[in-house]
Amino acid sequence: MARNFDELSEREMLALAISLEEQDQRIYADFADGLRESYPATAKVLEEMQEEESRHRASLIELFQQKFGEHIPLIRREDVKGFLTRKPIWLLRPLRVNVVRKQIELMELESRRYYERVLQRVSDASIRKLLGDLAAAEQRHYATAESLEERLLTDEARSEEETASRRLFLLQVVQPGLAGLMDGSVSTLAPLFAAAFATGQSRDAFLVGLAASAGAGISMGFAEALSDDGSLTGRGYPWVRGAICGLMTTAGGIGHTMPFLISSFHVAMIIATAVVLVELSVISYIRHRYMDTPFLQAAFQVVVGGVLVFLAGIIIGRS
Repeated sequence: MARNFDELSEREMLALAISLEEQDQRIYADFADGLRESYPATAKVLEEMQEEESRHRASLIELFQQKFGEHIPLIRREDVKGFLTRKPIWLLRPLRVNVVRKQIELMELESRRYYERVLQRVSDASIRKLLGDLAAAEQRHYATAESLEERLLTDEARSEEETASRRLFLLQVVQPGLAGLMDGSVSTLAPLFAAAFATGQSRDAFLVGLAASAGAGISMGFAEALSDDGSLTGRGYPWVRGAICGLMTTAGGIGHTMPFLISSFHVAMIIATAVVLVELSVISYIRHRYMDTPFLQAAFQVVVGGVLVFLAGIIIGRS
């Protein structure tokens, strides 16, 4: 059972402060290790912040030994009510810079508030002085981090980190999303338009298109999620990639399926054909924008594939 903060003695509060500094120190080390390959300059900043936390811990240990002896009881943050639950660092990988900065903000705010609360409880002058200094240090930590970034993150380093961030975005979001959009937009054309020309009924075409879109989304989502766990490729969490790919696949098929909610078959067919052209143009633009493919080349590749599938659906539906 976790204890209330008000139940802690001065000895226990100081022991908990040591535990907090040690945990923050190790978190900074984990952050630095996780960012070192893709963001070496930011990793250097975090290593210096880790060293600062180490000095805080050493000061607390020295004071504790002077006041209460050599033995420091193990009191962890989860043993005391009121602390936020932190997600294990290894579950956050591959790390993103913005996620790391948010975690640091929470860490520093929580530590500072803890020291401020302890100051309201303790009466020993030396303890109050050290904890007051540490609270001020935590409050200045962001300013220190900014000065470290100004010194360490040169224009060249920032450019390299922006390139690495863009590469991760391509691997983890754009690629699975584009694969899903292409599959959903193209693969559902044949069954949708085959059903439309075979039955001449908007409702029947809509149901076939809806089923094809949902089925393709589920299939592509599982296929992407099970392709690799992202640990070696850097492609991120498999369930996130699978969700992105599955949703985009479904969206790609739903786009030209929705017009068949219109009762007039001929009107629905005209609108659906126009939507298909828009979808293929969007896919061509995404390939050009994010995959560095020349627009005309991307459009040619996507349109040729889409037209072939579209014609296959028409031929099958009329046969």
